[in-house]
Amino acid sequence: MLHLWGRLSSINVRKVVLCAQVLGIDLPRTDAGLAFGVVDTPDYRAKNPNGLVPLLRDGDFSLWESNAIVRYLCAREGRLYPPHLQQRFDAERWMDWQQTTLNPAGSPGFKQWIRVAPEQRDAGVIAQSVAATEPLFAMLDEHLSHQAFMGGDEPTMADIPIACEVHRWWGLPQSRPSWPHLERWYAGWLAVPASRGVLDLPLS
Repeated sequence: MLHLWGRLSSINVRKVVLCAQVLGIDLPRTDAGLAFGVVDTPDYRAKNPNGLVPLLRDGDFSLWESNAIVRYLCAREGRLYPPHLQQRFDAERWMDWQQTTLNPAGSPGFKQWIRVAPEQRDAGVIAQSVAATEPLFAMLDEHLSHQAFMGGDEPTMADIPIACEVHRWWGLPQSRPSWPHLERWYAGWLAVPASRGVLDLPLS
């Protein structure tokens, strides 16, 4: 009944794929977006009027927005979805922060390094992105100095988008400070078999 549309070069699609793999969900996927097209077809726009990826279908139900899809899959499976209200909204907070704060800070640098030809890169844009992003990773490092995962002693849905954001930023060909607690947390995710095909992908 489940089907996903989106290209794996998209961090937002990687979130959903990583979530599904961690949950053990069989999630067929159709490449869509950029060179793959699909997203401007009338059928796709009827399901996702934004014309973006990812798009999830569960039977007759359509859902877009990557973090909402992660939440939905976790709630649907009854795993990684905190059962208690305050724990759940702690996880919700970090997921919103990833989308509204961490991602916008890192995206300009990512696009310059990966999607702009070397002769056209703007070093100033990269520097501004680094200056905006590094304090946020330092904040994550401090947060993870007190607990094993984003939500406490066990992984939750909040870890999924953060892991994909770390994968994208740390895959850039630039130096970065040492964040030992964040590095420990991310190494744990890399060791999870379900991360294969997502967190080990080259950036594109």
